[in-house]
Amino acid sequence: MKKLSALMLATVISAAAFSQALAEDWFPYEAEKVEPPFAADGKSEPVSYVPLEKASKPWNICVSFPHMKDAYWLGVGYGVAEEAKRLGVKMNLVEAGGYTELNKQISQIEDCVASGADAVVIGAISYDGLNNLVAEVRKKNIPVIDVINGISSPEISAKSLVSFYTMGHSAGEYLAKKHPAGSEEVVVGWFPGPAGAGWVEAANKGFMDAVKGSAVKVLEPKYGDTGKEVQLKLVEDELQANPNIRYVAGTAVTAEAAQGLIRERGLQGKVDLLAFYMTPGVYQGIKRGFILAAPADSMVIQGRIAIDQAVRILEGKDYVKHVGPKIFVVDQDNVNDVSQTNILPPDNYKPVFSVN
Repeated sequence: MKKLSALMLATVISAAAFSQALAEDWFPYEAEKVEPPFAADGKSEPVSYVPLEKASKPWNICVSFPHMKDAYWLGVGYGVAEEAKRLGVKMNLVEAGGYTELNKQISQIEDCVASGADAVVIGAISYDGLNNLVAEVRKKNIPVIDVINGISSPEISAKSLVSFYTMGHSAGEYLAKKHPAGSEEVVVGWFPGPAGAGWVEAANKGFMDAVKGSAVKVLEPKYGDTGKEVQLKLVEDELQANPNIRYVAGTAVTAEAAQGLIRERGLQGKVDLLAFYMTPGVYQGIKRGFILAAPADSMVIQGRIAIDQAVRILEGKDYVKHVGPKIFVVDQDNVNDVSQTNILPPDNYKPVFSVN
């Protein structure tokens, strides 16, 4: 028994060392920068992203997220926490509790700044609703990094995000290729997420643009918060109202929540699920054959890059102003060839709200 325990201990230690090595070696990462930065019609250019080795001092970075209710934001949280540790900076993470809590997000960021934050990283609840706050923070010469969701303010210091237009477009294009013009029409229930969020509007436009001219008929979008109960209710209602639905497409939470429902109703093979971004639940769903496909936006890397951008700006070093990981679609054909390391948080990861 003692020998077994020692062997198990060695395995745990080597696994931890392996994990640490992976964390340290996430770069260089295949990414795309936008030129000119922040431009709606900016062009994407490939770039190999390499962060700093270490920060020159333990800068205090405040990170604000809409919520930590799903595995997507858990993945971004993993990225910001791990990169803060790797660079040797302080990080405090606050979360507002949902996409209806804009005022709470604003007050949390104000508290962060009042507590002495050197830089602020924001996963925004609203595309336009934080612009006054961003202006106030920038007046104090504090850099503001826009991560994941998008903020319309021209006073943002840097953006670490992918185009959710491209994410939505990638998902729609996947269906359009399966059902080109001239083939039999298929009906899609579409659940893009909370109304008014910048990433939702962008993904909705991308998805709709991609299916134009194909045999894919998309029903009226059903908007709602990315909590599982909300999404499940939306899907139940849509399936009830439209029994001819062939695909349920939408947020990762939509696809995750609908898996059980599809099985319970005996609809496997009759109604397929598609997400326009990746989470651990979606990844496992694709592996198990319950979810058809999803584009991967490497949310962990977006979190890491945001922290690196903040440190580079604080230290007066060169930085890529508008950048995000390269997007690719994961489906049942390639899921076993895709490394989990950078596109998802580790299994059973618990959120870290403070790195000192």
